[in-house]
Amino acid sequence: MKNKKMQTSNSTIVIVLFACFCFVTVTEAEEYFKPFNVSYDHRALIIDGHRRILISAGIHYPRATPEMWPDLIAKSKEGGADVIETYVFWNGHEPARGQYNFEGRYDLVKFAKLVASKGLYFFLRIGPYACAEWNFGGFPVWLRDIPGIVFRTDNEPFKVEMERFVSKVVNIMRDEKLFSWQGGPIILLQIENEYGNIEGSFGKAGKEYTKWAAGMALSLGAGVPWVMCKQTDAPYDIIDTCNAYYCDGFKPNSPHKPIMWTENWDGWYTQWGERLPHRPVEDLAFAVARFFQRGGSFQNYYMFFGGTNFGRTAGGPLQITSYDYDAPIDEYGLLSEPKWGHLKDLHAALKLCEPALVAADSPTYIKLGPKQEAHVYQLDVRPKLVNLSLSGFSSICSAFLANIDEKKTATVTFQGRTYTLPPWSVSILPDCRNTVYNTAKIGAQTSVKLLDFDLPLVSSLFPSQKLINQDGIFRSSSSWVTAKEPIRVWSNSSFTVQGILEHLNVTKDQSDYLWYSTRIYVSDSDILFWKENDVTPKLTIDGIRDILRVFINGQLIGNTVGHWIKVVQTVQFAPGYNDLTLLSQTVGLQNYGAFLEKDGGGIRGTIKLTGFENGDIDLSKSFWTYQVGLQGEFLEFYSEENDNAEWVELSPEALPSIFTWYKTYFDVPDGTNPIALDLQSMGKGQVWVNGNHIGRYWTWVSPKDGCEQFCDYRGAYSSDKCTTNCGKPTQTLYHVPRSWLRASNNLLVILEETGGNPFAISVKLHSARTICAQVSESHYPPLQKLVNVDVIGQEVSVDNMIPEMHLWCQDGQIISSITFAGFGTPEGSCQNFSQGQCHAPSSMSTVSKACQGKSSCSIKISSSVFGGDPCEGVVKTLAVEARCTSPSSDGFVSSV
Repeated sequence: MKNKKMQTSNSTIVIVLFACFCFVTVTEAEEYFKPFNVSYDHRALIIDGHRRILISAGIHYPRATPEMWPDLIAKSKEGGADVIETYVFWNGHEPARGQYNFEGRYDLVKFAKLVASKGLYFFLRIGPYACAEWNFGGFPVWLRDIPGIVFRTDNEPFKVEMERFVSKVVNIMRDEKLFSWQGGPIILLQIENEYGNIEGSFGKAGKEYTKWAAGMALSLGAGVPWVMCKQTDAPYDIIDTCNAYYCDGFKPNSPHKPIMWTENWDGWYTQWGERLPHRPVEDLAFAVARFFQRGGSFQNYYMFFGGTNFGRTAGGPLQITSYDYDAPIDEYGLLSEPKWGHLKDLHAALKLCEPALVAADSPTYIKLGPKQEAHVYQLDVRPKLVNLSLSGFSSICSAFLANIDEKKTATVTFQGRTYTLPPWSVSILPDCRNTVYNTAKIGAQTSVKLLDFDLPLVSSLFPSQKLINQDGIFRSSSSWVTAKEPIRVWSNSSFTVQGILEHLNVTKDQSDYLWYSTRIYVSDSDILFWKENDVTPKLTIDGIRDILRVFINGQLIGNTVGHWIKVVQTVQFAPGYNDLTLLSQTVGLQNYGAFLEKDGGGIRGTIKLTGFENGDIDLSKSFWTYQVGLQGEFLEFYSEENDNAEWVELSPEALPSIFTWYKTYFDVPDGTNPIALDLQSMGKGQVWVNGNHIGRYWTWVSPKDGCEQFCDYRGAYSSDKCTTNCGKPTQTLYHVPRSWLRASNNLLVILEETGGNPFAISVKLHSARTICAQVSESHYPPLQKLVNVDVIGQEVSVDNMIPEMHLWCQDGQIISSITFAGFGTPEGSCQNFSQGQCHAPSSMSTVSKACQGKSSCSIKISSSVFGGDPCEGVVKTLAVEARCTSPSSDGFVSSV
């Protein structure tokens, strides 16, 4: 009882401090759409006269549909974000010079206004170079054709184009009254992007360009601060910021600038043929807490929602279509738990600390042990210095206790109290006494994403089709039609020139594909020479990227995949004339590095044939016929209005074939569950639904080794740590946005390059069906109860200080069943729980009564709730696994 009483008294301080913060926040919220100024000092951004500690959520608007935007923004706000961040994608907005596109997925104004409508600020990173694993780093390909241009240096042609586009964006934002001083949400802008990484490649011209870019940005009169990330020589009135996995040691290049983190990499991108990266949320929360502990003021998650590289927007080399990024909100818009929930709790804890964090100019450092330390933010309250309303307290104080030991738990003494700190963790004490959060102790639930395939649906457009049940998935036997892509020059737009032309100079990136064709004469004496001397002729090419396919007389004889690698391909010719055809393919243009304008694609260097009787043949000087793209692309086989293709019914017995078009129709159910195409039966190609380009697909398998059975969050993270999916295709599921679908007769068109089985393709629902949680008596009280108190000085009851488990289903689902419940010492983990030696018999009935049939529920972690203490003297844990279902249906798979 003594301990409980002490907790009650101390917790009042926490609530008072937060209540003061709420007072400031509510005042700002009421004035949000009235003009307000944004400035900064050494400590933080100053918004409408108040320093702020800000959490930003990265969402790239073109990687989702406009119909998805409101939900993504709302979930970001619910997760504790104050700001939404995005790049601006130049090549999406200006696909041809002077022809602008600010519609659909590129409706930046609409996106910004949706952000404002949720009461959030907006951080616009204009760049206009983005990187972002986006095609050509966001640059339009036409830019490289401007005479004399060199990207991102003191080059007049580039500076003219860059200033024109940046001015365009700033002017649009100003015309729409979207800057803070106009009553809009934009509080921060960025010019350039991680230029410091490549500035040295340009020597003095790089330094001059940095100064020019900063001056140009400031001259536009946007009226809000500008930043440059990873730019240690950013000029005086531009804030230099940090991008990394950890930024707690970062200091800007001037003591007059705040410490800001523009990219906290909460996951990593994925390339074809690679494992899937995963960053443990314990480590991510540790990095964020350490950043604010050591003086940080603004932190942006890159990404909070990653989304999808629709169409051909994925960058290179070889970026996959999914940009899920292991983000708190997954590619489909569902919450990734426990990452989202654990970070939500972290943000709530930080908000409790905000009055102290902004009141103190710098923290007091206290060494607690060899690898343990405290940072304390405290200031005597003087109304003239701090715009806070306090009742009954003469100071505000918040503390962070860190244990940076990677292996050992530490017990430390701080201000006369003892605290236990898990390894690689930070404890947050908003009142300098009571711990409300530890980065290594997860109380948030885990959500397991499932793919449902219960009910078969097939199109009625093929009356002859028949259902086949294979492994529980229903597929149609004759629902596909097919058309062949010609392996040859196919149009009047082809042309013949002497020599090898650079890929992008020909395609202008209008297609991934470029055909090179020439004719080779093979004499009888060459054939005899090969036989008598046991010589095999070879085709050698100095360098290619990303894919080269070699055909002789229409037959594929070899494939090479790589980034500017040499090709040595054995060839076989018939006597007489032979058609040698090379198909060059890009899989996303280079998105990072200096001199992007020179990178290009296709073939570099010399092409020659070796092993001929009269010596090597230099094909680099031969006449080649060039053809851009595929016939089906330019005749738009994927269009709903298309009648150019000669489709024929595909037999289930047909052998897989290369460069083949497939077409069918499929139905989807009502509801909101996201839709995915399962293409694991296919090889490589592209896919369209109702004329919308979903993206590239490829079933390239990742390495069999390199994945860890147990992911240890402790210690510095890198993209090779905690990877998954070894020995499996990098990506098999492809997001089809609901807004692109009808209830029935959706057109699906596939271009298959290497051979696959379309009859095994299925359409699946993506949902979070299984939820789990583990909360012990040693966890902290629910933060949401603390942060929702709005009466200054209100006492907190003992009951409110008891830890709780909170379970909830996403997107309108309900908890339909409890599949495991154990209070005591349960063992195992989600989907593998079992009872321990200590177990309360009422566990299942208690949890079922509290949760079943509800969309959410809370259960106190107390022996009294479960009918008494099942084992005295032992810290007890509640573990629960539950199933969420739609109130009306339980999912299905559609066969296509």
